[in-house]
Amino acid sequence: MKVALLATHLNLTDQSMPLRTLTLISLLAVSLCPSLPADVTLPSIVSDGMILQRDSDLTVWGWADPDEKVSVHFLGKSLSTTADAAGNWQVSLPPSPAGGPHQMRIAGKNEITLRNILMGDVWLCSGQSNMTHAFDRWQEEYAAEIAASKNAQIRQFRVPTNPILTGPQKDFPGLSWQEADPQSLLEFTVVGYFHAKKLFDKYKVPQGIIMSCVGGTRIEAWTSEAGFKNFPDILDTIERNKDTEYVNRINAEAKADRESDTPPPSEDRGLASAPKWYDPAHQPLNWKSINIPGYWEDQGLRNLDGVVWYRREIEIPAALAGQEIKVKLGRIRNADELYVNGQKVGNTTYEYPQRRYTIPTDLTKPGKNLFVIRVTNYAGSGGFIHDKPYQLEVAGQTIDLKGTWHYKVGEVYRPTRSYKQGISAQSQPSALYNGMIAPFTRYGLHGMLWYQGESNAGNPVSYREFLPNLIADWRQQWNAPNATFLIAQLPNFMDIDFLPPSHSNWAEMREVQLQTALETPNTGLGIAIDLGEWNDIHPGNKKQVGERLALQAMQHAYGETDLVTSGPLFRSQEIVDDTIVLHFDHTGSGLVSSNGEQLAHFAIAGEDKKFVWGDAVIKGDTVVVSSDEVPAPRYVRYAWADNPDFANLGNAEGLPASPFRTDR
Repeated sequence: MKVALLATHLNLTDQSMPLRTLTLISLLAVSLCPSLPADVTLPSIVSDGMILQRDSDLTVWGWADPDEKVSVHFLGKSLSTTADAAGNWQVSLPPSPAGGPHQMRIAGKNEITLRNILMGDVWLCSGQSNMTHAFDRWQEEYAAEIAASKNAQIRQFRVPTNPILTGPQKDFPGLSWQEADPQSLLEFTVVGYFHAKKLFDKYKVPQGIIMSCVGGTRIEAWTSEAGFKNFPDILDTIERNKDTEYVNRINAEAKADRESDTPPPSEDRGLASAPKWYDPAHQPLNWKSINIPGYWEDQGLRNLDGVVWYRREIEIPAALAGQEIKVKLGRIRNADELYVNGQKVGNTTYEYPQRRYTIPTDLTKPGKNLFVIRVTNYAGSGGFIHDKPYQLEVAGQTIDLKGTWHYKVGEVYRPTRSYKQGISAQSQPSALYNGMIAPFTRYGLHGMLWYQGESNAGNPVSYREFLPNLIADWRQQWNAPNATFLIAQLPNFMDIDFLPPSHSNWAEMREVQLQTALETPNTGLGIAIDLGEWNDIHPGNKKQVGERLALQAMQHAYGETDLVTSGPLFRSQEIVDDTIVLHFDHTGSGLVSSNGEQLAHFAIAGEDKKFVWGDAVIKGDTVVVSSDEVPAPRYVRYAWADNPDFANLGNAEGLPASPFRTDR
């Protein structure tokens, strides 16, 4: 009626009225109309196939019209509520035991029925790339596990990368729960899946995984704004980033600065020539010898960022030609393209993935086959990383690709200056929390898995504040002050040092993770010091990482008191004459050398803290360390290095000791 009266008063039928006035009146008329009925809606995580946390009060929430009555019917219980003035509603369901499948009905002006719901245990799996690695990256290593993975009792809810600078989001639409099977498992986090599988195998309780992680990210991005109340500088940054105009301006200035230094046009000679260098018709004049694997900087080439071509003729026996051939090219820094007999068969655009390509059956021939690899390196050392597989695999046989190849430089990149830096959203404080954690903080959890730290390893001192702060923040956001929090300790990585190093950021990061676990209630540590690879920040043995976190869950989340869930943890030392006696917790059935050799990687020092390798011997549940070079010992360090590859203290249950130092 108000609209009709308004139209009559203003004579909306007057064709002479300006269009701008008509538009304004139309908007005003719409604003006076009652809101159209809105369907009751749910967040994406509350959906078909979800696993709800058993034995716990549960929140079901969503949106509707203001003041709309909404009811939730589940397991014989009916609860009703009314949406508030903003259309928000929620109900609290009483605890229910493990089991299912069940249905849930939500009714307002419309009705929603959710099916195939299980009651079980739900785990948030977060962090950076080692948690993001899914089975699609490790299909060969875990082929048997993938093939046997069909299990509707293990499910994952995968959250794509979604940094938000402006504030916490209410939902992340379009996501869904997936049951484990050989196809869907390719998107499951490897660490999270093996954690869940070990727990399911033991307790037969459904296991849900919320996979919310992003490679190359810092802990600050995963902490909420409220969690930084004691970090005023970070709060200032968060507030600035909420100004979209400011962010766009900074990024535009950075883009303009980069473009102002555009190098003169250049081209890769290998692609510009006719025939191209990967073409069998190309005559390889003036190509020189080089080895695979290895960096070209270590083989006589300096100041070379750019494109280098490798070529070699590989002999394929007649019995193997014409079959599908798997190519393993280890890892390459940074990008590569593989050509076989002039045809491109695969490429990878960045350093970290394992290079695994398949040659079609019609592409090879008996005898010599031309293999050409175009390698692009943007900075640092370029070429092929050591200690990775370089071979062809066909019909159960292998053909080695290591050794002498020939190379020619296709393009040399001009050195670049330092540019203005833009604002990368996923690297900003709270951005990943806003978009990838906040939408789910009302969803009940059994615990949280955290595999992160590589991107913060340059400053372990600040991480000593950030890690316990994150734990407290997430527990507060979930209103779960005792939620189990499990930390994957950083594994061994980088060069092996055969002298006691004076400093190691990675060792200090492991110490921060250990101390946080020891000092924070209901927090566990999965020790992985024996599971890394010197040349790969993404080691392949993720199954044991997940299973060791599951052992910690058995203690902290399931109350197991009789299980050995950890390797030895340093407790105290005592100086006895010219020796230091080390005492440990979690010795299990006894301390052992994990490889059967003499204990190694124990360093000892006096007051001067000049560490030398010590002689270490197991005596009962202690380790006695001494050195003729240190007559008055005061301190010991164990596995205190980026990559303490030969550290070998563990317990009889096969779990390694955590690195430690006594000179803090």
